[in-house]
Amino acid sequence: MARAPLLQLSDIALTFGGDPVFDDLSLVVQSGDRLALVGRNGSGKSTLMKVMAGLVEADAGEVTAGPGVSVGYMEQDPDLTGFETLGDFAAHGLEPGELYKVERAGEGLKFDPARPVATASGGERRRAALARLMALEPELMLLDEPTNHLDIEAIAWLENELKTTRAAYVIISHDRAFLNALTRATLWIDRGAVRRQEIGFQGFEAWRDSIWEEEDMQRHKLNRKIKAEARWAVEGISARRKRNQGRVRALQELRAERAGQITRQGTAAMALEAGPKSGRKVMEAINITKVYGEKVILRDFSLTVNRGDRIALVGPNGVGKTTLLNMLIGEEQPDSGEVKLGTNLALALFDQARAQLDGDMTLWDSLTGDPDMRVSGKADQVLVRGNPKHVVGYLKEFLFDEAQARAPVRSLSGGEKARLLLAKLMARESNLLVLDEPTNDLDVETLDLMQELLGSYDGTVILVSHDRDFLDRVAATTIAMEGDGKATVYAGGWSDYIAQRGMEDFSESVVKSKTSAPKVTQKEKVQTGLSFTEKHRLEALPAEIERLGAEIAKLEELLSDPALFTEQPAKFQKASDALVQRHEKLSDAEEEWLMLEEKAGG
Repeated sequence: MARAPLLQLSDIALTFGGDPVFDDLSLVVQSGDRLALVGRNGSGKSTLMKVMAGLVEADAGEVTAGPGVSVGYMEQDPDLTGFETLGDFAAHGLEPGELYKVERAGEGLKFDPARPVATASGGERRRAALARLMALEPELMLLDEPTNHLDIEAIAWLENELKTTRAAYVIISHDRAFLNALTRATLWIDRGAVRRQEIGFQGFEAWRDSIWEEEDMQRHKLNRKIKAEARWAVEGISARRKRNQGRVRALQELRAERAGQITRQGTAAMALEAGPKSGRKVMEAINITKVYGEKVILRDFSLTVNRGDRIALVGPNGVGKTTLLNMLIGEEQPDSGEVKLGTNLALALFDQARAQLDGDMTLWDSLTGDPDMRVSGKADQVLVRGNPKHVVGYLKEFLFDEAQARAPVRSLSGGEKARLLLAKLMARESNLLVLDEPTNDLDVETLDLMQELLGSYDGTVILVSHDRDFLDRVAATTIAMEGDGKATVYAGGWSDYIAQRGMEDFSESVVKSKTSAPKVTQKEKVQTGLSFTEKHRLEALPAEIERLGAEIAKLEELLSDPALFTEQPAKFQKASDALVQRHEKLSDAEEEWLMLEEKAGG
């Protein structure tokens, strides 16, 4: 007997702002599904996922979950109202004995559970939402851009977790490597309809192109038929008016069919135009060092960037990639050493925080109000690479429709905001492009175009990215920031870096060797007194030891149930592993407290 589906959508219809998003949409998610949900920016991917999660009610149709099926949703902008810390939010809905799941996910995703919600960044909030979803372990996980704001180490952890989970999942992501590794089938939203292919994302583009090719062929045949029928109508209808009214009606029906066809969205008319050539040497960093408090960002780092170079900065979040980027372009000064900038530089910057966009401004005002794009005396024109263009016409080149021109920036999807920022960036003539996480939220087609443009760009490119596929396609040099002030230059992109490091895959990250570093440092500093960080740690350890003791007691109580092993073996194994882990952490915490107490007394 066939199993009931985890989730079924039947004849879903939804309109937004009077415009139809979906009509008669149906799909089924089965147990064990590993689905990629793909489509152009603005096609309704996130909206469909919210419908699946029950957060958006469709105008018509039904959403039915299987009996007892739990559905978990990780959204792009989670609401943390009512929670004091990220840990409080992530642990909501868990039993006391399951709190270790949040801690484990937190370690893998690198977020601080103690971080107050009020001071947490958007990326930290998203990591907390992802940790919460992983800890709850629903039968069906809905993940909306889960790799955004994750470094490659955290992506590795998440990828491994999803490979081994028994849960089904649907993923929206721009990260090709991530989707290729995890998905077994693809849901494609195209012009309000959803198609399914039982091949993972690696086969999506070939499948999409074959469908588009067939559409083009059928449209060509239809146009030829309409042309032939129209010629007959002009040349012979007067002699056969009564006898051939059916043929006239058929011609009208053919024209109605063509008019009713939904034209697929084209590719953004993006272009990069280099300004006057820069000098041969674009910049030179000579023995630069940067320290924040006790944290060493860089130590004695040197680099020469020549015209035409394609350089990528990689490394974990917080290691200092953006700091190095800012020092290279002169926005921040090193503590020692110097950075020499070349001559005739024209910089264009793409920042990951989208700080150049004001959410309260309309798209129209965002472009016409930009000092670098303003055309004197023309309120409806923008300057694009030295030439005036109508603002709506320029927005259309980046796939915005006329109705969106007067809409606020905050109403845009993440991908649409990225396209708007690209429109501002590509309006400038430049010879140095600095791109800080440019791939977040962009659809596959826009990413492909960007990669082509960067490949043919007659200037220099420096970028920060965690997208392995993008790095392989664009970068010719990789700078790996390895922590503790060390940065190493490698030839090639991500795969080349991995090969040169002698690693099998990205899961062996650049900072794996640092796991024991804190204890070594502490031993080296004995007899020197406590640092500020050590004093804070000494004060915090008693509470941590007490918490670990309480968790051990709860886990031991859970494992004392003789029925647990036979009835729920998976839960028994997880609890056993967690108990071993807690004992190890307790031992380490007690040892650390004794060492710091001795050091403080000495």
